[in-house]
Amino acid sequence: MAFKFVLFAALVAAANAGFVPAAPAFSYAAHPVAYAAAHPVAYAAAHPVAVAKAVVPEPYDPHPQYSYGYDVKDGVTGDNKSQHESRDGDVVQGQYSLVDPDGTLRTVDYTADPVNGFNAVVHKQPLGAKVVAAHAPVAYAAPVAYAAPVAKVAAYAAPAYYH
Repeated sequence: MAFKFVLFAALVAAANAGFVPAAPAFSYAAHPVAYAAAHPVAYAAAHPVAVAKAVVPEPYDPHPQYSYGYDVKDGVTGDNKSQHESRDGDVVQGQYSLVDPDGTLRTVDYTADPVNGFNAVVHKQPLGAKVVAAHAPVAYAAPVAYAAPVAKVAAYAAPAYYH
């Protein structure tokens, strides 16, 4: 509460001392027509005329169709995965596969349509050996010993007064 009082007193003192400028007798901001007449180029640059743009809707495709796919077979990292999908109207069919961390190949066949919704069938096939990344192990340095923390003692000097 005391802070609010001090702040209010400082504002009153600043206003009485003349630090806060008084409002001008005439302001172009209050009279934009007079400003436009006196400064037509500056007014036009600061106040461009807004031009309405016609919004053109994107074309609607009542029967969308697409087909895409990708395959990744990375021998260095062991990353093997693929996906293929196609769409004909409201019917989507696809399949994706990937190697799980336990060394099995997971293949998912899926379909989606407005009547049956989304359906997926998952197949898991063991590949034999567990997939291990082919990266060399990283050698780490021994941990550094640290000294016990020292208690911090706060000692502040009185502020210096400058003339």
